[in-house]
Parts: sequence; C-alpha cells; structure tokens
Amino acid sequence: MTLEEEVAHLRAENAQLKEQLRLALEQLAQALARITELARIMELEASLEPVESGEPSFIKPSTPKQDKTQKQPRRKRAKDQNGARRREQTPTRAVEHRLEQCLDCGYDLRQHQLAGRRQVIELPPPPSVEVTEHQLFKGWCARCCKWHYASVDLSGQVVGQGRMGVRIASLIAHLRTTLRMPVLLIKEYLYTIHNLTISVGEIVELLHRMVQAQPLKGAAAAIKERVRQSNVVHGDETTWREGGQNGYVWGFFTPQGERLYEYDKSRAGAVAKRIMGSSFGGVMSSDFYGGYNDFPGEHQRCWVHLLRDLHKLKEEHPDDVQVLAWAGEVRKLYEDAHKLLEEHALGPPTADEGVKQPYKREQREREYRQLVEGVVRVGAQYADAKQYGKHGHKQIKHPCHALCKRLLRHQHELFQFVLVPGLAAHNNLAERSIRPVVVTRKVSGGTQSPKGSTTRMVLASLFGTWRAKGLNPFDQCFALLTQPLHP
Repeated sequence: MTLEEEVAHLRAENAQLKEQLRLALEQLAQALARITELARIMELEASLEPVESGEPSFIKPSTPKQDKTQKQPRRKRAKDQNGARRREQTPTRAVEHRLEQCLDCGYDLRQHQLAGRRQVIELPPPPSVEVTEHQLFKGWCARCCKWHYASVDLSGQVVGQGRMGVRIASLIAHLRTTLRMPVLLIKEYLYTIHNLTISVGEIVELLHRMVQAQPLKGAAAAIKERVRQSNVVHGDETTWREGGQNGYVWGFFTPQGERLYEYDKSRAGAVAKRIMGSSFGGVMSSDFYGGYNDFPGEHQRCWVHLLRDLHKLKEEHPDDVQVLAWAGEVRKLYEDAHKLLEEHALGPPTADEGVKQPYKREQREREYRQLVEGVVRVGAQYADAKQYGKHGHKQIKHPCHALCKRLLRHQHELFQFVLVPGLAAHNNLAERSIRPVVVTRKVSGGTQSPKGSTTRMVLASLFGTWRAKGLNPFDQCFALLTQPLHP
C-alpha cells in the first residue's frame, strides 16, 4: 500500500468513527431526557401518594436473608400422615448392666444412675402344636343294666366336628384371605414353623366349616344388613372364574368400613338389586356401567371416570377447537360443584348456626338445580349432531356425541354429592376395595366349585371389614370362633 492509499484509508475510517460517535451522543441525549421525564413522573406520584417506606411503589421490599447456620424448626406433619414407627417399644423384660468397681483404680462405684437404653426385639421360639386328647369313658349301671357314656362340649375350641382348634383355624383363614397365601404354602408354613402336619384337603375343608359356623355366618349376615341400611354405598364388580367358567364378584362398600362381596355368574343389573334388597334407600355410587341404570333410588356416577374420558377425547382431537371448548365447559361444571360445597358446607348444627342450616340446604338445592340445567345445556350441544364430516359415503358423528348422550342420560346422577353429606364425587372407595379380590384372582385363578366361591366371598367380606375398621383380623376371627354356642 502506498502512502497516499494509506492516508485515504485512515481518512475514511476517521469519518466513519465520527458518524458513530454522533449517533451515540444522540442516543445518550434521548436516554437522559427519558430518565429526566421518568424522575419527574415519580416525584409527582410520590407527592400524590407518599410511600411509607420511602421507596418507589414498583420496588419490592427486600426480605432479610435467612441465616442458614441456625437450624430451622421442622414442620410437623398431619396426624394421619405421621405413621412412623416408634423408636422404643414397651419392654417385656429388662436386663440391668452395672459396673461395681472403677475400671481405673478398682474403687467401689456408688450412686448408680440410668445412663442409656438399648432395645433388642426378638421373637420367642415358635411353639409346637399342643395335642389335647379328650378321653371319654363309659360306666356300667348294674341296676339299669346299661352303659352310660361321658360327653364333652368342645364348642369354642374346635370348628364343627373337626380336630383343628379355633386358633389354628383363625391363622389359616388369616393367611389364606389377608395374606393371599396358596394352600400349599400354608401347609408348608404350619409344618416348618409349628411342626403341624395337615393335608391340603383338610385345610380347604376347615375353611368351608368356618364359614358355615354360626358365629362367622351371623357376622357375615350382619355386614350385609348394615350395607343395606347404609345411606351411602359404593358398588363395583370384577371378573372371577369358577370351575373354569367366567363369572363376576359384586362388591358393595360403605364409608363406615363395611365390605360385602358376593359371586354371581351374571353381570346383569338384577344381581345388584338382589344383593341390596328392596329395603335399600340410600345413594348408590358407581361408574357408568349400564347394569346400574335401572337400580332403584338415588344414584351418583363417578366423575373420575368421566374426566378420564374427557382427557382421552382431548388427546384424540388436540386441534379441534370445539372439542377442547366443550370439554372445558364440562370441567367447569365439576369445579363449580366443588365451590358450591365449600360455600355451603353442611355439618352438625351448632347453637349459633342452627337457624342457618335450613337456609344453606335450600341454597344448595337451588344451585344443584342450576348445575343440572348446565349439564343439560352442555349435553344438548352435540347430542343431536348427526353429521360431523364424511368418510366416503359414511357420515361421521361429532366426537363429543357419545359423551353428550351420557351427560343427558345421567343428568340427575352427577351432582348427588352436592346434596348428600358424606357422599364423594368419585367411586375410588369401590375401586380400592375391589382390588384385593382382583389380586386374589390373579394369584389363584379363581375357585373350582360354588362352595369354594361362597367360602372365599364370606371370608373376604369378614376380613375386609375388619381391616377397613382398623381391627386385627386374626383376633376378631379368633374371638368369634371362641364364642360358646347358645342352645
């Protein structure tokens, strides 16, 4: 590059830099003017509404930093969630360990004080079975010229005419029903732990005799009667195989802990009517299975099933604005119902609120009717929409058509939980309560005879009820079987 070319290049670069400096100065002047204007506006706002802290209103107050060196108090959990085990249990015996002499100088130690504890939890050796032989003698009467035989009443000690005691029977029923152990494993357990030799057939027959015994039979009948007299009952059914043929287990459950299971070959709605009887006057909660459509009395359908179908509908039509808007309207009805419960909560009337309870109930019934009208309005949008599009020569119904028909069909069965205290909007109680039977079916494959199905269902009802009420199933079964028979 020559000297003239270099000078020309530098002059051009200098001119470019001057232009950039001019633009920067103009922007700086504009920024200073804007800052001055904002400061004047802030002063005007401060003069009209003075801020107590002396800081502008848009500045968030500073919070002091937490001192992480100091240990923060632990937030307490709710009582129903605080199920941690106790670190110390009530000791059955105590062993004292003392030092009598000093380990350094050998001087006698005095004023002994408890310095610490350490618990060791262990099982005692498993007891072997006790075999009690009742020897019945006969005596000859020379005057009457006949033998007189001694008798013994073993009611409360054995089940029926068998040889197994009620404690063994209760243990077998607990292992079979609660722990869902196969009969072969129960046989192995009794032989390994308690040195008891018992056959598979004897175990099965013992369970049959237990459910035919009057104490357990009466307890099962009492559970069925309490379910029929309950104000709220949740119902569900699941498949069950008997002798290789498909059947169904019907379950009816109450919030108070009653669990009722019955087997039937049919899934028709007449089975539910037969089990619940004609005296049932409560509310039946169930899913949208058609077998409950003709069930007499009030009915509550499960919103969880309905919302799940709505979610599936939105996944199948993610770009359809009509589908998304319609699903949102149905969801809003459900949310409005829960807001209604919060605003007009009905509970035991107090001295101050005793007069307000009737007004709350009337208000709740009035808004319940508004919810039903909303269901009719939403359901009527696409219930009669016969054509949504065409696929060749075939007309396609609107995607919301089926759910709209469901809403109109069950319009009075969606918001009973608003009117009935203690009634849930879902059927989760029945879903959770029927699951043990489902697991049992998957483990065993079902039963082989009607007698076996009856035994399984009676034991499931008894042990399920005891567990739901927080009772020990083994202790409850043992207490029932030890009751003396009344003549």
